[in-house]
Amino acid sequence: MQETKNNSKNKIGSFIKILIVILLLISIINAIYIVKENEYAYVTRFSKFVEIQDTAGLHFKIPLLDKVETLPQFRMKYDIPASEVLTGDKKTLVVDNFAVWQIDDPYTFMKTVSRISEMENRIDAVVYNAVKNTLGTMDQSDIINSDNGSIDNVNIKITDMVNAQLKNYGISTIAVEIKRLDLPKDNESAVYNRMISERTQMAESYRADGNLEASKVVNETDKEVGILLSKAEATAEELKGEGESEYMKIIANAYSTEDRANYYEFVRSLEALKVTMQGEKTIFLPADSYIVRVLNGGN
Repeated sequence: MQETKNNSKNKIGSFIKILIVILLLISIINAIYIVKENEYAYVTRFSKFVEIQDTAGLHFKIPLLDKVETLPQFRMKYDIPASEVLTGDKKTLVVDNFAVWQIDDPYTFMKTVSRISEMENRIDAVVYNAVKNTLGTMDQSDIINSDNGSIDNVNIKITDMVNAQLKNYGISTIAVEIKRLDLPKDNESAVYNRMISERTQMAESYRADGNLEASKVVNETDKEVGILLSKAEATAEELKGEGESEYMKIIANAYSTEDRANYYEFVRSLEALKVTMQGEKTIFLPADSYIVRVLNGGN
């Protein structure tokens, strides 16, 4: 009987020891927490702030009393839902943005918003106001036709405005970027048609300017051609006059003596006879014709 009681006591003692060991292990486990790379640990005790741990590795806390919440140190991207804004000329654009942000001061962050989702809601509202105020000073056509440099300047301006409004939350906004600019579905066709009409008018204007310049070039060229032709005709008339003058000199020399005159008349008569006698012809010449006298061997 006594031996049975001793065995029971031993079992109970062993069970208690095991239970104590288990409780100690649980306490030790609960007293340890791990901080990962790029992570903050925000420690509270009875809901009161104790410390912020930003060193990666194993750390200790008081079991059951301390509560540990982790926050990211790395940069986060928040894809903001697309929204409509009015431009400076009272036209609607659908703007799709995203924001890159990070927690710089975890203590301030936990005191003001404490949750990532709540911070994203505030970023959403602030970005919308910044985009509305910035694009509200620009015309729709200028925004749509902006090059990359102009869009970058708009993004920088929006980012600065967002940072100024969110600086009291312990965060910083690295960048706010416009991903896409769209037209609302209900007036997209009308805007496209208007843009096509404007481009057509511009094309017609350029075409008219080109035709005007072409006419100027053609007129100038025709004028130069006329001047050149006039000069050429004047030169031709001058050469023609010189040739006729030279011809008259030759004729004058040919008739300068009686022998020359008779020889010239003889040659011209033969040439005339040669031309006249071509083909089958009957020619009647007066008896006193010079050609008849030549044919008859007379003078």
